[in-house]
Amino acid sequence: MTLRHLRIFVQVCDSGNMTIAGQRLFMTQPSVSQAISEMERHYGVQLFERLGKRLYITNAGRKLLSYARHMIKLQQEMDKVMQEEKSTGGMVRIGASVTVGICVLADIIQDYNSLNHDGRVETVVDNTEVIERMILADEVDIGLVEGKIHSKELVTESFMNDRLVLIAGPQHPWKSRTNIDISELNGVAFIVREKGSGTRELFESVMTTHGLEWSPSWVCTSAEAIKNAVAKGMGITVISKMIVEDEVKDGKLRIINIKDINFERRFNIVYHKNKFLSDGLKNFIVLCKEKYQETQ
Repeated sequence: MTLRHLRIFVQVCDSGNMTIAGQRLFMTQPSVSQAISEMERHYGVQLFERLGKRLYITNAGRKLLSYARHMIKLQQEMDKVMQEEKSTGGMVRIGASVTVGICVLADIIQDYNSLNHDGRVETVVDNTEVIERMILADEVDIGLVEGKIHSKELVTESFMNDRLVLIAGPQHPWKSRTNIDISELNGVAFIVREKGSGTRELFESVMTTHGLEWSPSWVCTSAEAIKNAVAKGMGITVISKMIVEDEVKDGKLRIINIKDINFERRFNIVYHKNKFLSDGLKNFIVLCKEKYQETQ
């Protein structure tokens, strides 16, 4: 049994069709069929049910698929590590959620580059849900996110604390207030981040826990757009305190404390449980923890 067999098997599972799998692998359909037959003879089990012109994976096939994906991924990681050894320092692919990307990512990368002159860093910034999918698909090596991770295949390690705050603009009726009661939030319309955002998920969770109803007046993927909308009196929002520090200092936005509500959270380092951690990745993880250890 070879990696070639496993790649063919995975492609047949993904496409559900031997002809399509062959096209994707630049093979003929008979060659694909032969490889699957060889695997079934090797293991002594049927991997697919052939009903009419359609293929249905069997229970044995599903079990094999999990191992096949893992072995192919390990081989890809092995090749990547060997390529890194050939290069001067290797590359670290970082995926950051929006709040992390705005508040701390640049500082972390700047410090990493100063300590690893031969290393290279590629970054992508999106919401937590997207970054989680990218880690699972091995499109990034490590995620730095503020949202909750749902996959049991991923490892999370905390590296920094954060707090969401309620903000209003200078024209808002609450502009002169320092505190509000929790009941005053019931039925209020908020400017919010999109679904999949860690900030949105925490906000919804806390509001639901306290039995508060709310509605979105504006849904936006950009923290800057949300701040501008609030500053111009178009509504209120709950957002990371770090993101609005400058605007609060300049008087463009005002933080209003909510009695009996806590929007505390942690920024997390996330990676796949089977991920091979190169020296570059290990150094990056250590840097994140040491740089912000006083905030934990």
